[in-house]
Amino acid sequence: MVVLSERITDTNRRPGPVSVRGACRFRTGSELRGTRPRSETDMSTRHTVDTGAASDHAAELISDARERIDALDHRIIGLLAERITMSEQIQRARIASGGRRVHLSREMEVINHYSGALGKPGTALAMTVLELCRGRA
Repeated sequence: MVVLSERITDTNRRPGPVSVRGACRFRTGSELRGTRPRSETDMSTRHTVDTGAASDHAAELISDARERIDALDHRIIGLLAERITMSEQIQRARIASGGRRVHLSREMEVINHYSGALGKPGTALAMTVLELCRGRA
């Protein structure tokens, strides 16, 4: 099963089942539908997490970088939710015209694009994105 993680300290928790592992809350692809990117005010609250840094300056740099990474993660999740919606529209149109829900040669194009840009991990990422976007249409 493919899951995306979100910090438990998030105050905008969505209702529904989640799996908890360690300090993260995990959402499945079906739970991503309707996910919105966080606003600037949502992201302004700092996480009070031990950074493991030896100095206050390093801890501040790490904390700021982690906030930026969290913001990027939320944007990625929002983009994935948008991609899922677009894929569902394409699948419905394909089925309505008598075609199949999944177009394998298109999926190979996506896999090749990701692996060309990111190497071997890109292949795994493309497979995960495709799995999220196949839906149940």
